Amino acid sequence: MKKYLITIILMLLGSLTLPAQGLNDQADNILGNWQASRNGENSHVKVSKSDDGTYMAQVYWVENVLDKKGKRKLDPRNPDKSLRDTPCDRIVLFKGLKYNAGKKQWDGTEIYDPTKGIKAKCTVSFESDGKLKIKGSILGISQSVLWTRLTE
Repeated sequence: MKKYLITIILMLLGSLTLPAQGLNDQADNILGNWQASRNGENSHVKVSKSDDGTYMAQVYWVENVLDKKGKRKLDPRNPDKSLRDTPCDRIVLFKGLKYNAGKKQWDGTEIYDPTKGIKAKCTVSFESDGKLKIKGSILGISQSVLWTRLTE
């Protein structure tokens, strides 16, 4: 009886990850509009496919787009000085992201965190609840955020 109970429990636990595995099976499942929050900043991000077959993510809406003086917020922390005048609702978070079919995830590029002004090695995968897990790593230290698909 214990063997059957353990088998049933293992089957149920295994089935909990099936939705995420299905989403991670197709490269283009990452495409679309996503709600992102980082350090209290809420934004909407569009993930699109580039001509070379890689993926990019660009902010297109920010909850608090204006600073205290009523001017549109820019990207003053960007390590690339030529991008510091980019409006906060036009920042490119990553480009060149590739689908890794063997690992069933997206990787191969860096993600930019405009709230801190840093770039980190990026891996992306779906969680079992359909949220997109964005993991940034620098020198073996990782931090993840979850993006929720928008239905707009």
